[in-house]
Amino acid sequence: MIGPSRQSTSAKGGSKVEHHISSGRKPDSSRETRPRGPAPPPPPAWRVWLILAGIALTFLLLSPRLLKPSSPTATLTYSQFLDDVNGGKVKTATIDSNGSINGKLGDGTTYKSQIPVPLQDNNLAPVLESHNVQITGQGPSTGIGSILASFLPLLFFLGLFMWLGRRAGRQLTGGLGAITGSKAKLYDASKPSTHFSDVAGYEGAKQEVSEVVDFLKNPDRYAKVGAVGPKGVLMVGPPGTGKTLMARAVAGEAGVAFFSVTGSSFIELFVGVGASRMRDLFSEARKRAPSIIFIDEIDAIGQRRGGSALGANDEREQTLNQMLAEMDGFDPSTGVVVMAATNRPETLDKALLRPGRFDRTVEIPLPNQKERAMILALHAKNKNMASDVDLDAVSRGTPGFSGADLANLVNEAAIVAIRSGRESIGTDDFFVARDRIILGRRDATNALLPNEKRSVAVHEAGHALVAVLSPHADPVSKVTILPAGHALGVTQMLPVDERHLYPESYLADSLSVRMGGRAAERLILGEVSSGAANDLAGATQLAVRMVREYGMSPRLGPVGFSSDDPSYLGDQLISSRQYSEATQQLIDEEVQRLLKEAGARATQLLSDHRDALDRLIDLLLEKETIDGDEVLAVAAGPAGSQPQDVATLSHSASRPTPGQPPTA
Repeated sequence: MIGPSRQSTSAKGGSKVEHHISSGRKPDSSRETRPRGPAPPPPPAWRVWLILAGIALTFLLLSPRLLKPSSPTATLTYSQFLDDVNGGKVKTATIDSNGSINGKLGDGTTYKSQIPVPLQDNNLAPVLESHNVQITGQGPSTGIGSILASFLPLLFFLGLFMWLGRRAGRQLTGGLGAITGSKAKLYDASKPSTHFSDVAGYEGAKQEVSEVVDFLKNPDRYAKVGAVGPKGVLMVGPPGTGKTLMARAVAGEAGVAFFSVTGSSFIELFVGVGASRMRDLFSEARKRAPSIIFIDEIDAIGQRRGGSALGANDEREQTLNQMLAEMDGFDPSTGVVVMAATNRPETLDKALLRPGRFDRTVEIPLPNQKERAMILALHAKNKNMASDVDLDAVSRGTPGFSGADLANLVNEAAIVAIRSGRESIGTDDFFVARDRIILGRRDATNALLPNEKRSVAVHEAGHALVAVLSPHADPVSKVTILPAGHALGVTQMLPVDERHLYPESYLADSLSVRMGGRAAERLILGEVSSGAANDLAGATQLAVRMVREYGMSPRLGPVGFSSDDPSYLGDQLISSRQYSEATQQLIDEEVQRLLKEAGARATQLLSDHRDALDRLIDLLLEKETIDGDEVLAVAAGPAGSQPQDVATLSHSASRPTPGQPPTA
């Protein structure tokens, strides 16, 4: 299967990278927890000795015979006992109520026997008297040992219930803090070691939060002027951009206590526990002021109220209400600042974002090319890098990478170098690691059949040639038909400069490039394959945004049906349409028109340059991987004569560093 064609676009701008893939489918050591409240006193030592003494006394009372010297005791059957009585060997006999007989024989030996219950022998007493045996009757035992033996099970269960009750009481009193207390991890003033120098790039965001540092360091300056420092700072941005790192840098620069907690730690089984933890968290922060409270993933407790069927009894709503009250209730002069981070600012309650609570919002976007180079240099500081490594070139090949992605890229490059038997990281290691992250592992067992290999070459040649012949498309960086991961082939395109706006001509050429693989298959092979499904899906998504959001449809007019809220986690599902069924039908018709026009343009370009397409297919089948310069040379013609449409764009198609970042 040949396949997906991806593109990262944004209505608000941002760099864009396009690639076409032939595929079937696509702890910190300084952390410490502060004890909450006075610890319960240890039990007195005499309790242990009292327990041991009670056990010993009970054992002695229940086993008094252990204190007596042991003597041999003969066990006689009842028949033997009668024979010894008749033979004059029995001297004494003690008979209890259970029919047990014990006593002494004439030679001083003790014995014991048992009268069988069914016999009920009433003639035993005359026989004993006739042989001068001293008879002693023994009634039921009433000693303390017997009493304890009778009540021992009751005492055992009574003691067990008392122990369980006291243990539960300790958990509900002194141990209740483990349930309702704050789960925040405290970093003492001497512990935060992260500073702004450890955060590469993001100078604008640093300037925004530097006022928080200045307020915590010099509160008197603000008091003299009558200014009030910010109560709360909300940091928003895509995942992996360093929001938590920025908060730690603020604490490190200010040198104050730093309470770090996640939003989900306030949610428990019992309603009201989250609100109690919120009160405890702010109480601890006030005691250690000046301090910073950092709540990561605040959207776990800060979502809009009113949508829950449980109303005010909802645990999240009670926790949010308590947080709103705490942020309104504490005096800003005490030096407590609340910082929070989220990837979903569009879901937060409006009362949480108003001035007086979170006074300012700091956006931390994906890094640009300069910032990516700085981040790479920061992560490569402790790595053994080869002398030929150009981090600027690597950063140009990684648009759309977040700070976490870049850290992973450096680590993967080190692993590639180790796997190759080298002790230093080279430039090629970064490119291999980048392709490994984006496309997956290249498996030699995923070999293509000859007809499949040609089909992939036709598909990728169509993408590459349409991209070269389209005046507004991004330059081709690399084309390969080697399978990697789920991809059977890739056409990578990188912009010369990172874009912030996308004109209609650029988007139209992007649609044509996406349709180029399918057009080449129909032109060369006479039919299309299922591998073009992902190309069609990506092109349809882009066309829908052009019509519905960007107002690029003459029939629909300058209207836009999109939300202004940022979606850092990707496009959100539309729960309800803001337009009628007739408008939806018109959108569908316009999307279909754009896709058909893009396919027709791609087919026309490939038909006009059929010789170049055939040569590019043969070159891919021969080399399996070619770069953008080779694609340009093939499009220019066998004798070096350039067609007019190729000559007009060759000056802007200088090949950047090959690469493909993940879509943002």
